[in-house]
Amino acid sequence: GLDAFVVPVGGGGLIAGIALAVKTLSPSTRIIGVEPEFCPSMKAAVDAGSPTKVKSTPTLADGLNVPLVGSNAFDITRLLVDKLVTVSEKSIALAVLRMIEHEHVVLEGGGAAGLAAIFPEGPLHEELRNKRVAIPLCGSNIDVTTLGRVIDRGLAADSRLVRFVTVVKDVPGGIANLTKDIADNGASIRDIYHERAWLHTHVDMVQVKVVVEVTGAEHMTRVRQNLESKGYDLAWGIECNDTW
Repeated sequence: GLDAFVVPVGGGGLIAGIALAVKTLSPSTRIIGVEPEFCPSMKAAVDAGSPTKVKSTPTLADGLNVPLVGSNAFDITRLLVDKLVTVSEKSIALAVLRMIEHEHVVLEGGGAAGLAAIFPEGPLHEELRNKRVAIPLCGSNIDVTTLGRVIDRGLAADSRLVRFVTVVKDVPGGIANLTKDIADNGASIRDIYHERAWLHTHVDMVQVKVVVEVTGAEHMTRVRQNLESKGYDLAWGIECNDTW
């Protein structure tokens, strides 16, 4: 039999039905609910002892963005669900990306929440390692524009889309030298933008923001180290927020 059944939780109907069926057939199987960090309404209800409306924030798992769970679903969940966990937006985006790449299946964020929970950065990764686990991958109601954003966030979470800010000489060929150095390291430029007016250093310098595509964390590190070895002063990743 199964060791665990990991179920996305929105209003609570899906996990309540699964919990009733699974616990009837296999009482030892654990039922674990997964909610987005931005709308943990079932966890709040269990903690409070009754359905409690929570403040919700827009999330990639919009199908799970239900601020108040159903009363019947809550009663069943409280009795039969063994654990509730939350997953980050980063993990959800990565789960959607993994399904597209490895299974050629498009899922909406809510449908991928259960998978996100067992990924290396997920809350259930170690707990369910080498266990027999079932996860419903449900829902593909995602529009193309949103899917594009989710894929980009997944690539960023996977260290395959990275950004940095640096400064170069504001002379002909200054930016060209930078792009050549990036290309020599096997990275592909997605976006590049330069700014003069708000750079409060030398007047003959220009600030350049670059988004590049790499193959993963190892390639990203190699690109960064090689650029720094050539004398570029880099603000990398989240550091860019302080410089741009």
